[in-house]
Amino acid sequence: MPEDFLHAVRVAARGDALLAPSITRKLINRYVTQPLHTDVGAGLKELTNREREAVALVAQGLSNDQIADRMVISPTTAKTHINRAMAKLHARDRAQLVVLAYESGLVTPRNA
Repeated sequence: MPEDFLHAVRVAARGDALLAPSITRKLINRYVTQPLHTDVGAGLKELTNREREAVALVAQGLSNDQIADRMVISPTTAKTHINRAMAKLHARDRAQLVVLAYESGLVTPRNA
């Protein structure tokens, strides 16, 4: 248990969200099985290509540091792309950003 608490503190300190994978899967499953809202994808048009790329990587479950590595940018720049995308899409948190990414079709679930 102390390790879990320490991990949670480190995740929060990095600015990442701490969601159990099982909850994330249930959340995604719930939203991908429902019909898409017609206006969800429209917000993606407001994003830059790099913001869209960052959102897709967030939806894959990557941390800011992992996103920075993938995009070959600094973690601060990755966080900036994510924060700007959240503002443009009116997402309250990373979890809602993930839902929007799936609802809009930006990312699709992979078959396990």
